[in-house]
Amino acid sequence: MSYTSLLINTCTVQRYTEGVADDYGTPTLTWADHLTDIACRLSSAMMGRGGQEIKVGAELVIADHTIFLGDVDVTEQDRIVIDSDTYEVLMVVDRRDGATSHHKECFVRVVR
Repeated sequence: MSYTSLLINTCTVQRYTEGVADDYGTPTLTWADHLTDIACRLSSAMMGRGGQEIKVGAELVIADHTIFLGDVDVTEQDRIVIDSDTYEVLMVVDRRDGATSHHKECFVRVVR
């Protein structure tokens, strides 16, 4: 069984970018689609564990889901949309197969 056959969901990776200028000519920042229709797999935190603790700056947050992606361009400043749910990317771990990147493991939390 290949790794890609385990990616049973599809997602959109969004990136914060400059949008339309406001009344003063200053570009507003907005979320825009960076990558679309990307194969992925959403995994909930294991029962009883309560999620993964991730340090973001000086704050300690709980990642309640993990999203597995192929070797794509995703960073901690992005967010991921699966169906109608949006997830904030807290940490990206680059999993390697020998000397090359194999896939990305993203620890995320739901955006409310």
